[in-house]
Amino acid sequence: MQKRLLSVWAILVFLLVLVSLTGCSQKTLSPPDVVPVSPQYIIGAGDGLQVFVWRNPEVSVSVTVRPDGKISTPLVEDLTAAGKTPSQLARDIERKLADYLKDPLVTIMMTGFVGPYSQQIRVVGEAAQPQVLAYRDHMSVLDVMIAVGGLTEFAAGNKARIVREVNGRRQQFGVRLDDLIRDGDISANVPVLPGDILIIPESWL
Repeated sequence: MQKRLLSVWAILVFLLVLVSLTGCSQKTLSPPDVVPVSPQYIIGAGDGLQVFVWRNPEVSVSVTVRPDGKISTPLVEDLTAAGKTPSQLARDIERKLADYLKDPLVTIMMTGFVGPYSQQIRVVGEAAQPQVLAYRDHMSVLDVMIAVGGLTEFAAGNKARIVREVNGRRQQFGVRLDDLIRDGDISANVPVLPGDILIIPESWL
């Protein structure tokens, strides 16, 4: 009798462990809850720049990076700006101006932020205002939702997902937007990274 009871208990314990393991495998994956290392800002097409040349106001100018990623300033034509940091671009302009000015000193100040496509955040689906956003340091999914005006009434917020490239492969992570926005559950707020795509599906109910 005791052996039979032990066998029954062993089977029950095995079934409980199996159920718990099965439940773990079905959990919605969430983005890692860590603050990403802030990257250096990279200039992109559409960015506004203030090119300041010390003691040479005649060649100092405000420009917008063209769709081809280049800018033109006095004495410097068709210089590639996209893909560079402001400091890198400043050094490139200095080298160009050195043909005309003695020891030019250039400072680049950002006046409008768009950034390169690879660092933009894209929001599609049932957001109030789906759009492309420039990534900002320590940006979270709550910041993204504020920028796009929240969810529509038809959104299935807790079925939203982030598509992210990790080590050259695209992965998907579940996010709980309903819990975050409608219930105020701050634990559902997670960091976003440059290049993330936030997809918000429509509810069928």
